[in-house]
Amino acid sequence: MPAAGASPRIPASWLARCPRAGQPPASHTAAELAALLHLLRAARASTIAIGHGRHPASAAAAQALADAWTGATRTVPDAARTAGTVPDATRTAGTVPDAARTAGTVLAVVSYPADAASWLRPARRLARGQPDAWVIADNPAGCAQLARRLAGQPGWAAARTLGFASVATADLMSLAGPGLLDGMTGATPAGGTWRIENSQLLRYATRRGRGGTA
Repeated sequence: MPAAGASPRIPASWLARCPRAGQPPASHTAAELAALLHLLRAARASTIAIGHGRHPASAAAAQALADAWTGATRTVPDAARTAGTVPDATRTAGTVPDAARTAGTVLAVVSYPADAASWLRPARRLARGQPDAWVIADNPAGCAQLARRLAGQPGWAAARTLGFASVATADLMSLAGPGLLDGMTGATPAGGTWRIENSQLLRYATRRGRGGTA
């Protein structure tokens, strides 16, 4: 985390070295959402807090996760949508009504701007209530800015933080700082997973498997 007394805001010179980190994120996939839900359940999470940037794709990802976690919808595997085994109206959204609801609790869904004085207010809102897990939907730059503020909040831990695929690039670790996000996990668009260890991004083709450095 930033040194004591130092601003957690990422220096402009760091951001300039990572121009792709601030680009609008891609939309999430149904397989990605299903993998995130699997990770949350495997961690025995019940309460979660979701932080997201203000790009439309990030807001949509956060809403989809909130709906799925509370049981409003369930994810549909991409293969099923391609085969046409779900109603046409649900193919684009990647969800169908869920008979077996997840019934988890979302303590907060917090949006935050790409540029702010410190990101302290959204970090405090996300940490309030001490959720079992945090999930972030954004680009790498936005995720890193928020994470540097979350690191100062009581109870926050990278090992209990998950991310959508859009945050998972080497730029995330470069901007957040050495070791800050070690233990963070997340999902890939194809339904695999990723994990940060020793400031390295490891990707797994499936939910369980051998990883390779990104």
